[in-house]
Amino acid sequence: MKPNIVVILSDQQRWDTLGNAQVWPGITPNLDRLGEDGTLFENCFSIQPVCGPARACLQSGRYATETGNYKNGCIFPEQCDSVAKYVKDAGYDTAYIGKWHLYEENVGKEPEGYDVPIANRAGYDFWQAANVLEWTSHAYDGFLYDTDNTKIEIEGYRADFITDLARKYIQNHSSEKPFYLFLSFLEPHHQNDRHCFTGPDGCREAYSDFSVPEDLKGKDGDYMENLPDYLGMCSNLDSNVGRIEQTLKEKGLWDNTLLLYSSDHGCPFRTRNSEYKRSCHEASIHVPLVAHGPGFEKKENCSHLVTLLDIPATVLHAAGVPLPASYRGVPLQEASFKKQDNVFVQISEDLIGRCLRTEKWKYCVVYDNDEGYEKPASDIYYEAFLYDLENDPHENRNLVQDPACAEVRESLKKQLLDKIWEVEHAKPEIRPL
Repeated sequence: MKPNIVVILSDQQRWDTLGNAQVWPGITPNLDRLGEDGTLFENCFSIQPVCGPARACLQSGRYATETGNYKNGCIFPEQCDSVAKYVKDAGYDTAYIGKWHLYEENVGKEPEGYDVPIANRAGYDFWQAANVLEWTSHAYDGFLYDTDNTKIEIEGYRADFITDLARKYIQNHSSEKPFYLFLSFLEPHHQNDRHCFTGPDGCREAYSDFSVPEDLKGKDGDYMENLPDYLGMCSNLDSNVGRIEQTLKEKGLWDNTLLLYSSDHGCPFRTRNSEYKRSCHEASIHVPLVAHGPGFEKKENCSHLVTLLDIPATVLHAAGVPLPASYRGVPLQEASFKKQDNVFVQISEDLIGRCLRTEKWKYCVVYDNDEGYEKPASDIYYEAFLYDLENDPHENRNLVQDPACAEVRESLKKQLLDKIWEVEHAKPEIRPL
């Protein structure tokens, strides 16, 4: 019997919110337990640290430049062979609940029109979502849309309400078919129109005595005022993961359900740039990934480099779908899945950047001007960052101009150019800083 598949995606969640990182122990007891019973991937990376582009990668199995979704506000291609279309053809019911962010944006206008036409839902039949949930809701108010694009008013705390919708879908699912549910939270993303993070009531008191991660210490940013709310949101998400698990158990589906939990990107709290993502740093690209269920039973933590592109491949493998040639990732439930030597990251919008992350090194080149919203790539990049992650895991010493690292830079530049050619079929010039 094919397993049910539940993918849970948070928004802007740092890897080190999980207990394994020992930064904030006790924030995520449910995810920690699921990682112990299943598999915790310690080195999972976003390959596009911007909301919409990362989500396009998760729905398509391809890089953002391959679908055209290299920035927010791009429409996901109707003709794209999405994950949901493949699993539907394989006999699954498909459902999407929460934040979409793969249709047009009308920021600054009345929050109408954040519904998504049926043709642009990438193969999901059951639908309770809003295109840009941060513009149609706050922590305790707002709305999203149902399958017929009728408004659903949010009651209570947003993440709890969206979890309630997912629980009802599972409880009411009566088809003999297995289901593929993609549950997409906005939390712990900041509230755009209020320029702050808004956790559930009481979290500021509960998490006032917080520790500061080493990558943030001593840097300018807004982490001091926002970490209590941020941690409260992460804790709340973990509780809601527990509620989903309990609902699946009550329905008798838990033992035959694959659950995957990850995030689209992380959060440096304005320490590396003027906002919360769009950088090559670990705080932006290193994300949680927990897998539980068929294929992941009681495996040891995995330290191999993996990416968000491996999630679509893993879903298709679980559904019995042969991996299409266009899909870039690998199924992670295979005991001997191919170990990657490096991770290739595309960065867009505020700047155009390309990054290579190996086990030891981080190398990033950028073209920094106002064309990042208009162009998916550049013909010229400049070396911007080089970090020795083995000796400087918190990225406090940029070695990009260190003469002692000249050979390392040349080697990484060649590897990065090879990845750009493989993915983008382009041969840009990379110049020294």
